[in-house]
Amino acid sequence: MKQLLILSIFLFALPGFSYSFQQDSLSSAKQKVFTFKIDDNIDPRMNRKVRLALEDAQKQNADLIVIEMDTYGGAVNDADDIRTMILETKVPIHVWINKDAASAGALISIACDSIYMAPGASIGAATVVMGGGGDAAPDKYQSYMRSMMRSTAEAKGRDPKIAEAMVDQNLEIEGVSEKGTVITFSVSEAIANGFCEGQVNSVTEVINKQGLEDFEIIEYETAGVEKVIAFFLNPAVSGFLILIIFAGIYFEIQTPGVGFPLAASVTAMILYFIPYYLTGLAQNWEIAVFVVGCILLLIELFVIPGFGIFGILGILGILTGLTLGMVPNDAFDFTFVPSGDLFVALLTVILAAIAAISLIFIFAPKVNQWKAFSSISLSNTQQSTEGYTSTSYADSLLNKEGITHTRLMPSGKIIIEDEVYDAYSRGEFIDKGEKIKVISTEGTSLKVKRA
Repeated sequence: MKQLLILSIFLFALPGFSYSFQQDSLSSAKQKVFTFKIDDNIDPRMNRKVRLALEDAQKQNADLIVIEMDTYGGAVNDADDIRTMILETKVPIHVWINKDAASAGALISIACDSIYMAPGASIGAATVVMGGGGDAAPDKYQSYMRSMMRSTAEAKGRDPKIAEAMVDQNLEIEGVSEKGTVITFSVSEAIANGFCEGQVNSVTEVINKQGLEDFEIIEYETAGVEKVIAFFLNPAVSGFLILIIFAGIYFEIQTPGVGFPLAASVTAMILYFIPYYLTGLAQNWEIAVFVVGCILLLIELFVIPGFGIFGILGILGILTGLTLGMVPNDAFDFTFVPSGDLFVALLTVILAAIAAISLIFIFAPKVNQWKAFSSISLSNTQQSTEGYTSTSYADSLLNKEGITHTRLMPSGKIIIEDEVYDAYSRGEFIDKGEKIKVISTEGTSLKVKRA
């Protein structure tokens, strides 16, 4: 027994035996295969998803990455970012084209180490088109795309001329394409021309093609934070937040010192812009335009009463910042912004603004009548300590004339026979010092009009 123990220690001490044992242990461990999908438009949101997925694959110490592809393409700049990330990733990346890899999808696929396609799938048609999806983009964009396709194909040992002909219809490849058409390969054509390693039916078959037998598949799962971000990117949710932004600012102006409307408005601003900013849609300058718009509008309301250039510029700035924050524009270049996305963004902002204005005119005159709101704003306390009349008005005030003590927007304060009263207009703004006439004494605020 003692001799056997000594022999075992001696064998383990030998370098060759130790190395062999370690290799056997490593080979027995399951290899990790990380998978995720590119199954939507290539835009800032997909750009972020791919980046997070590749970072997650690195954290998981993946031995292999497989992308399931089905996209008609999208923005060139985001496709370039994704292509670059794939080329710089040290872990082997393979793509399985489940159905389509058109335009930007073709570029991303060519950047992978190998390409596999499902029956009936296609790859190619990488001509850059305008945001509407119809006309071809100017030649400077086509030249940029041709260059990326060519260099990416060269990096992966594929024919750069064929890759370039997927973009340029004027290139003719003998035996492959004719002049006047861009290349779009079927599965068999892609295999014949070196742009596909084989036809397979699933991600598992792609893995088997790499010679792996004992492996575990790790599917990329969107983190909870990303799900929250996706929720707030919904146009309906964005529209609701815009409504709160406008209404909150207005009611805070009407009841200064309360704080709750302003807090609600600021919270809505944060929840609106942060998801778009994190996904690369809202840029710093667009947020700055929105903030400047708010400042100009406040100047118009408090510093320069009336409705002039500051008010108009303020409203335009607010609407511009909110709208552009929702679309993947490059400054004022909307070449690759889908017309549908721009329309949805503009419609969302306009409808939310209209809804906010409607609610303001409906509820603003009644705010001071709400007991809960009055207790928060301490309006009754202010009235008792500052000489304001009680909140019950006699019919004797009907048809009385006075002047505005504060600007009515449309509610505020008025003075009648040296007494200060809560009042509201029929919707219009009335500047401080203007003559007014009481047209109703119902409720806790007087309804007035210009005298």
